[in-house]
Amino acid sequence: MTVNYELLGKQLDSLMASEPDLLANSANFVGLLFAEIPNINWLGLYIVRESDLVLGPYNGRPACVRIPMGQGVCGSSASDARTLRVADVDQFSGHISCDPASKSEIVVPLIIDEVVIAVLDVDSPVYDRFSRQDQDGIEKLCRVFVARLRALGARHKNFI
Repeated sequence: MTVNYELLGKQLDSLMASEPDLLANSANFVGLLFAEIPNINWLGLYIVRESDLVLGPYNGRPACVRIPMGQGVCGSSASDARTLRVADVDQFSGHISCDPASKSEIVVPLIIDEVVIAVLDVDSPVYDRFSRQDQDGIEKLCRVFVARLRALGARHKNFI
């Protein structure tokens, strides 16, 4: 099943258009993506808090609450400020396993004022689940989300 990321971007923009609350918008962002991206078992935000990533809104099984910057896929994505797409998480050195059912993962940093404020983490029970097209689409959705947050006055020091 192909995801229509363009349509999802419009839906996301519409969901956030009139809601000023950062937490509510974050929850809807995560909920929309989890509902519309097939073959995933976890999707959520990890928020930067000093030298750690702390669990934010998510859909899926209970997860690791705190991840040190630079560790695992999420911590590496945040510290390097770049998207990481991992075809087989067991082959990623230092992978932090929160759910043994997860086989592949994509993590996209959310950046405001040139500072990583959070990462979007998406896990799948399918090896090599995320294509370059998925990466481009998910990155675009993250840009829509961040643009709306900025329009609502979010800054890197006051995100959630």
